Amino acid sequence: MKRLLVIPVLLLALACHAADGPYDESANAKGQIKQALIDAKAAGVPVLVVFGANWCGDCKVLDMAMKHGASAPFVAREFKVVKVDVGRFNHNVDIAQAYGVPLKNGIPAVVILSPQSEVLYVTRAGELADARSMGENGIYEFLRKVTPPAKL
Repeated sequence: MKRLLVIPVLLLALACHAADGPYDESANAKGQIKQALIDAKAAGVPVLVVFGANWCGDCKVLDMAMKHGASAPFVAREFKVVKVDVGRFNHNVDIAQAYGVPLKNGIPAVVILSPQSEVLYVTRAGELADARSMGENGIYEFLRKVTPPAKL
């Protein structure tokens, strides 16, 4: 009887843990990108689309750096951000492909879009796939380097 009670508790704990990740697994990613493009046009900034998954340690590190690290004020000022869950490379992959993001080279991966949905930058070689080794300063320097030079 105790074993039967343990299974639902474990399943609930796993579900809660997954829900706490940086990526909303049930989000309408296409809708979020569409809204971000509208907001970006009004603000005169590009859209930073981050492809990742809640199981990915490097994705979590990038997310924390963008929220609380040296990159946080920069990202908040320079971009409208959309985080797109790719699951186990079986979710929203079509969106990544449409923007030329080769997920097979690692996640997190990003695309920077103009407010007109033009691709300005893509991580093609897994540039952020080792975010843990990059650290907050490395992530900040990378984002500064790939950010379009002027407001759009």
